[in-house]
Amino acid sequence: MSEEPGGPEDRLRRFATIWSRAIYPVTATSLTRPEFEDELAPLAHILREALAAHTLDAARARAVGAGLVEAHCTDPDALSRTLDVVEAYLVLYCGEEADTPGREDDLRARCSRIQHEVAAGFAAALRERTRVEQEAISRAALDARSAVAEALHASEARFRAVFHGAAIGIGIASLDGTVLEVNDALVRMFGGSESVLRGRNTTEWTHPEDAPQVWHLYHELVRGEREHYRVEKAFQRPDGTALWTNLTVSLLRDADGVPQYQLALMEDTTERRLLNLRLRYEATHDALTGLPNRTLFFERLEKVLGAGEGARFGLCYLDLDGFKTVNDSLGHAVGDRLLVEVADRLQACATAPGEMVARLGGDEFVALTTGPDTQTEVDDLAGRIMHALATPIRIDGRELSVRGSIGIVEGPAAERSPAEVLRSADITMYRAKSAGGNRFELADPEADARAITRHGLTTALPAALDRGEFFIEYQPLVHLGDGSVRGAEALVRWLHPQHGVLGPDRFIPLAEHTGLIVPLGRWVLEESVRQARAWQERHAEAGPLRINVNLSPMQLTHPGLVSDTVDILERAGLEPGALCLEVTESALIGADDDLLKPLRRLSEMGVDIALDDFGTGYSNLANLRRLPVNVLKLDRSFTQGMQQFPADPVDLKIVEGIVSLAHSLDLAVTVEGVETGAQAEQLRELGCDTAQGWYYARPGPPDRLHDLALADATS
Repeated sequence: MSEEPGGPEDRLRRFATIWSRAIYPVTATSLTRPEFEDELAPLAHILREALAAHTLDAARARAVGAGLVEAHCTDPDALSRTLDVVEAYLVLYCGEEADTPGREDDLRARCSRIQHEVAAGFAAALRERTRVEQEAISRAALDARSAVAEALHASEARFRAVFHGAAIGIGIASLDGTVLEVNDALVRMFGGSESVLRGRNTTEWTHPEDAPQVWHLYHELVRGEREHYRVEKAFQRPDGTALWTNLTVSLLRDADGVPQYQLALMEDTTERRLLNLRLRYEATHDALTGLPNRTLFFERLEKVLGAGEGARFGLCYLDLDGFKTVNDSLGHAVGDRLLVEVADRLQACATAPGEMVARLGGDEFVALTTGPDTQTEVDDLAGRIMHALATPIRIDGRELSVRGSIGIVEGPAAERSPAEVLRSADITMYRAKSAGGNRFELADPEADARAITRHGLTTALPAALDRGEFFIEYQPLVHLGDGSVRGAEALVRWLHPQHGVLGPDRFIPLAEHTGLIVPLGRWVLEESVRQARAWQERHAEAGPLRINVNLSPMQLTHPGLVSDTVDILERAGLEPGALCLEVTESALIGADDDLLKPLRRLSEMGVDIALDDFGTGYSNLANLRRLPVNVLKLDRSFTQGMQQFPADPVDLKIVEGIVSLAHSLDLAVTVEGVETGAQAEQLRELGCDTAQGWYYARPGPPDRLHDLALADATS
């Protein structure tokens, strides 16, 4: 046998390399092959010592087999390949005495015994390892079963604690609806015992207020077509009361997904529902009278108007006449009791199907009727209401008469919105009130349109003044003696963006009603005074022209009238004598000294004061002596009788008397509405001083007055 070159350690290392390469492929290890070779090196050393020993140490050889098992070489192939390597290469690389005669056979025999012991050690170690692993597995299985049992017990305990301690009701039923388990909360919700619930079938718990889809969803769930559903449902308690719940029902399946049980979760919402109903009632009913309020009425009206073609409605809008006087004189407590009694009477008038009475607020009520013949029914309803209010109401020993104005709107549904219907009824009611009250009026589309237009003009007035939509036209004042132009009356106009040019009769009453007449009147005064000053500067040859400006009753009571007039005259540089302020006769009827004081101060300054529309009121002629006026302006009604020929002698006598009286009081007389030359001549003969009217000129721009005045000056 040839000798492998290198020393004993090199040969031992070569043996370990061959060994590791043989068994590494069948070894369950995370080591690399060189690392694995390093792990086999000590075992190879033991094999070499066992081969060289005079007597075989079996325990050491068996330790090699055990070492293989410890190195995770537990595959039977690992042992087989190890034995092959030992047989083929142990004597070759580790038998240093193999060349000694007779020695190789001994080494081969010992090598066989070593193989035997290695195999025995491998088997014993593998058997022990298997035993230990089996014991570990058994202990782990036992521990796992114990842990599972404990966990299951704990889980069941937790489930029971949650199930019975939950604040919401929980019930478990089979797929056929039989109740199997119920918790304490569910028992308390139904107010009975567990035996009353357990064993019952869920299909028995129908309720008249069940929504149609409730049981449809239930059957879908038990058929496995849905996993859960949530509804609001009522149940009948054993004592007959209703239990309202938020009900959630879920389907429970087994591990294979087969439906097994129903799980119901119930939240008691009975008190919440009663509270919501109470809040809903309070939100939709008047607290004082108990009648439906504006909110509920509009809901009902909107539903009525959306009923579709063929449906009709009738609405009575009632406002009590003079109710404010009751509150102011007798107190709000009496007023409230009066409203309650009125509400009761109205409720008694609307008892037919489709009729409804509501309080909109204050002393305003509405009655609604529906049906195919509302044209007749709404008139009957209004008549019943007026009849019911005719009987005096007795409160604290007093008999209070109740009057009311009613606006009626009737017509087909689906043509108007609730807001439009109520607006028309409101307008009609105020028309009845303006006609004297204690009556009812039928809605008139044309009257509604006029009222709506008035309202639109009223709301547009403030912005119109800011935007400069007003302008002034001037109508000449002509001296009847020589026909010369002595001045002009300033007449304000409104250039409305939609309605065009509007005369003062369209918006001055609205301005007085809203209080805007004060800033508007000041603007007219400023513009007129400025224009009068411009006339003086540009046409001095025409002589001084006086400007007449109208004052409203509200301006008369404004504390800044005198100071504003003085300030405007001073800033324009116009003498007070060039200004004449016109005040209507009706505004000074019964005027006291406080009202006349501003006019007296202006008159003392030199401003002329004209009593406009004289002859239309009922003032005592003797009052003229106490009024601070310089001019009487006869109303145009006196000139209308002079249009015919011959003139009405009565009108002539009246005018002649007024002129004579005025001149005796040192008052000038101006006549309005002169339209013909015959009128002008007759008025001149009667002694009137100045006149204005279409005979001379219509109201127009300021430049036209310049031309008229200049023509008079040069003629």
